Amino acid sequence: MTYPYQIKTLAQYHEVYQKSIENPEAFWAEIAENFVWKKKWDSVLNWNFTEPKIEWFAGAQLNITENCIDRHLATRGEEAAIIWEPNNPEERTRIVTYNRLHKRVCQVAQMLTNLGVKKGDRVCIYMGMVPELAYAVLGCARIGAIHSVVFGGFSAQSIADRLEDAQAAFIITCDGAERGNKNIPLKSLIDDALIGNKLVKKVVVYTRTRTPVSMLKGRDVWWEDEMEHAEHQVEKNGVVSFPAEPMNAEDPLFILYTSGSTGKPKGVVHSIAGYMLWANYTFLNVFQYQKGMVHFCTADIGWITGHSYILYGPLSAGATSLMFEGIPTWPDAGRFWEIVDKHQVNILYTAPTAIRSLMGFGLDYVKNKDLSSLKVLGSVGEPINEEAWHWFSQNIGKGKCPIVDTWWQTETGGIMISNLAGVTPQKPAHATLPLPGVLPVLVDENGKELVGNGVSGNLCIKQAWPSVIRTTYGDHERCRTNYFTAYPNMYFTGDGCLRDEEGNYRITGRVDDVLNVSGHRIGTAEVENAINMHSGVVESAVVGYPHDIKGQGIYAYVIFEGSHHEESLTKQDILQTVSRIIGAIAKPDKIQFVTGLPKTRSGKIMRRILRKIAEGETANIGDTSTLLDPAVVDDIIKGAV
Repeated sequence: MTYPYQIKTLAQYHEVYQKSIENPEAFWAEIAENFVWKKKWDSVLNWNFTEPKIEWFAGAQLNITENCIDRHLATRGEEAAIIWEPNNPEERTRIVTYNRLHKRVCQVAQMLTNLGVKKGDRVCIYMGMVPELAYAVLGCARIGAIHSVVFGGFSAQSIADRLEDAQAAFIITCDGAERGNKNIPLKSLIDDALIGNKLVKKVVVYTRTRTPVSMLKGRDVWWEDEMEHAEHQVEKNGVVSFPAEPMNAEDPLFILYTSGSTGKPKGVVHSIAGYMLWANYTFLNVFQYQKGMVHFCTADIGWITGHSYILYGPLSAGATSLMFEGIPTWPDAGRFWEIVDKHQVNILYTAPTAIRSLMGFGLDYVKNKDLSSLKVLGSVGEPINEEAWHWFSQNIGKGKCPIVDTWWQTETGGIMISNLAGVTPQKPAHATLPLPGVLPVLVDENGKELVGNGVSGNLCIKQAWPSVIRTTYGDHERCRTNYFTAYPNMYFTGDGCLRDEEGNYRITGRVDDVLNVSGHRIGTAEVENAINMHSGVVESAVVGYPHDIKGQGIYAYVIFEGSHHEESLTKQDILQTVSRIIGAIAKPDKIQFVTGLPKTRSGKIMRRILRKIAEGETANIGDTSTLLDPAVVDDIIKGAV
């Protein structure tokens, strides 16, 4: 397969970008011609950011699974769609060809139909990182059911909240999930979440860990039994088929929950056609994917990164996507590098959190691994600090691999600002340039647009791109007030941003994570980057707290390698480092040494918790159930300075 819309030179990027902004309808219509449609569109784009109302390809009909699977069968049916690497390295790898993926997705579609799932129904998927999770997601899309994947680390209460919000009537889960040396009892968490639930009709349970589970008569069914029955229905004389449901371009594809400032999760809704185009276009251009490459995105499918860059982006491009069940540090800190070596991975897309964590283990785990297959490295989830960027580049990429530093959000559906691997210039700790179709602007607090380079402000997007959030499920007003009211006729990202003298964008962190110290705006990411430059620091997190003189003081939580020697002297060393890199104005007022930081399963630091501790509000920390290790919070509270 050739990719006619892949950008290959810097000059071409500028030309394509200009066209995409000046005439988005013509630009995206031309790209859309490369996909399979059941009915072509009446209009390419109708939008406003006031209601907001965004329609791409109105009147068109399609099914995303035909674009991700069926259209590849004739040319690459026996090629790998998904390589599954299990948690336990002793267990067998599974290679899922496009033919097998087609068969399994048709079976799931038939199984769901047998169980009474209809077009538009919401199906909650709560599974470990097994291929069956991919089959479940795509099986829903095949019949037009709306999937809502809940990450396998969420608590029963979090699941219950999401089930209620989505009004889901069906659940697909596993008996348990393997993650590192832990066995997570998924089915029993579902049982707890369903106490008092009157809506859920069926729970499908896939056997992964052989954990004893309670199966409720009339409600709970085994995946294996239902799939066997469905197999006989979809396969006749060696031919597998289940007709893909014709869907309108703007029908919802999925709901994905993201934490809101009020604490109640927001159900971000993405629609089919625009999301598909964006996931595909950004995957091919940012990573410069070529036929035959192995793409390893280390995210979980429970997050948007997994949706877009393990499943929909790669599969719509006919790519080979590697899916990993485990964690980077089990059974030891060489697991990522072992997987790269074993499967000759070409693209590695991971999070700065993972990189910094692995840095802390030193290079012994890297030394004996063959990483020569790597061609592109990628970073996602938060701004990557310069030290981690250089470590990743030198020790993993051997100085030969471009690093794509990608900025985007659950709400944007896919990558928005990033260099294109080996095509547009990279700059450490900078996301660099917007993707074609993205019109970023920086505004001050009053909404005044900041023109030119060498400016910093709040990052907004001025023009509709194909995969912009359509609504928050069941509460469109919440979508409007969260994203479209801060600055008229703009999507507000909630992030602060610097545009340097060359026009490169550097994300400085959430706007509520940008500190105002004595009238100076300081990005927490900038301070953290400076602290992390100190030789003994593994990782840090910085928050603001009320300060009598400065308005806001800077509180730093620091993970320090080995012993602190003399704690007060080490603190002085760190202050000196910050002062040297940014200036005395950015020196933390308080430094607390900690053994860990409160992180979600996707690696995001829960700054809300750190701010409350810094402010002394330890009695009202709020929900910690979504954290990787809630016990970390108690330790931090005990050591607060």
